[in-house]
Amino acid sequence: MLGNMHKHIQKHWLRCVLIVTILPLAMFIADAVVEITHYPARQTKSNEYQTPIAQQDSSINKSPAAATRKADLEHLWGFDCLTEPDVAFDIGIIGAPFDTAVSYRTGARFGPRAIRVASARQSRARGWNARAGINPYKSGLKIIDCGDIPLVPIDNGVALRQMTEAMTELGSRPSKPRLLTLGGDHSVALGALRALRQVYGQPITVLHFDAHLDTWIPPKSASDFPWFSEQGRFNHGDVFSLAWEEGLIANASSAHVGLRTRLSGPQDNIDDGAQGFIQISSDEVDVIGTDGIIKRVKERVGTGPVYLSFDIDVVDPGLAPGTGTPEVGGFTSREVIRLLRGLEGIDIVGADIVEVSPQYDGQGEQTALVAAQVAYEILTNWAVASKIDTP
Repeated sequence: MLGNMHKHIQKHWLRCVLIVTILPLAMFIADAVVEITHYPARQTKSNEYQTPIAQQDSSINKSPAAATRKADLEHLWGFDCLTEPDVAFDIGIIGAPFDTAVSYRTGARFGPRAIRVASARQSRARGWNARAGINPYKSGLKIIDCGDIPLVPIDNGVALRQMTEAMTELGSRPSKPRLLTLGGDHSVALGALRALRQVYGQPITVLHFDAHLDTWIPPKSASDFPWFSEQGRFNHGDVFSLAWEEGLIANASSAHVGLRTRLSGPQDNIDDGAQGFIQISSDEVDVIGTDGIIKRVKERVGTGPVYLSFDIDVVDPGLAPGTGTPEVGGFTSREVIRLLRGLEGIDIVGADIVEVSPQYDGQGEQTALVAAQVAYEILTNWAVASKIDTP
């Protein structure tokens, strides 16, 4: 009996050894097969995988890994723009994997990678935009993916300086390129607006697609808030309030589109209006339609330089659940595309797509797919504008 028990134990032990050793190997092989077959955008070139960011400090120029990449947006030519100052380009895609300034759910730091992977079906060969009658990748514009800005994830102040320095350096190139930033939470817009203020020498109008105002008034001292800190003043809910304080936003020409959030009270709207914004709620699409919203936007922003800031939560969470602060009752993806197409003629000098948090997305990656489509529509608008501007 003891002999049979001993044989049984040996047999069971051998089975455990096989499971522990062979199963992980099989899973590794399966993951590798999925990586190759399901995510072709990641297989673009040998140096696309993220460079270690050890030894970095807050200076972009001193960083040994000035830009990092997981995959290139829409199979665009990828280049580490921050380490190659002599490379000229017209449009740069730059990732800002940062979400330390969120007020609810984290995860937007993984947004740049998710958007890039979701863009795998978009390519130069099949890039014709039937709505606009142009292929942005064959429009004569040099569009490149610059990788990600190396950011310190645990210090808002340092990360903001890194974003500002990187965006200013890229935007100040002789070709004066337009930058499309892939966030990251919405706080990345402050670095972009600081950069644009330096590049254009004037405040910039903001066209803000979002369910939320993002114009909270931050505390200025411990008398306002007992747990006050300078880093704590910088978050995704007060990004435009901070920009207004710094004189980065043009007076009385900015607009919110898609609002529907709950507020602390009427004072929130008063503060928002004092910062130069008008409010267009998502409900208005049922009253005046997308054409009516486009008309109001164009009348508001005028002909000056405009920064387009697109928070993915402007889309209804039933269609785009992968975001940190979802609000029901948003636009459909089709309405968003129509609104973006209607922005032709506006002088958009920079843009962002923020708050994509892929861990809350569905199995079909629908939120990231919407974000990738938004990127494509923004690039298309820039391509159309370049043809109009060309003599």
